[in-house]
Amino acid sequence: MALSEQEQRLLDEMERHLYQNDADVVSTAGRSSGGVSTRSVVLAVLAVAVGLGIVLGGLALQQPVVGVIGFVAMLIGVVFAFRPRKGDAQAQAESAPDPKSSGAPKAKGSFMGNLEERWERRQSGDE
Repeated sequence: MALSEQEQRLLDEMERHLYQNDADVVSTAGRSSGGVSTRSVVLAVLAVAVGLGIVLGGLALQQPVVGVIGFVAMLIGVVFAFRPRKGDAQAQAESAPDPKSSGAPKAKGSFMGNLEERWERRQSGDE
């Protein structure tokens, strides 16, 4: 089923706005340093390996308390390895968009407003 000329124009406009908003999201996400570093992954793997060794040692000694200590060591190591560092948190706060500033939400609102307006005109039979 083919689209009418008006529907095709509306679809093209929606695609343009979608691509524009996607570009805004990608450029904003690219500035933040929220990725996981190699150092963090290595620390997490080492913490899990040491903790697992302690757990297995507790099993060999038949001491559940040692096994629990090993599990806690694994958990603490992974949490510390992946926690945000002070510099990363500050960089993320600086690169985050200000919610009070005029930006994408305003454009998005006007786009949605245009769509709603067109829908209402279409329903009333003006177009």
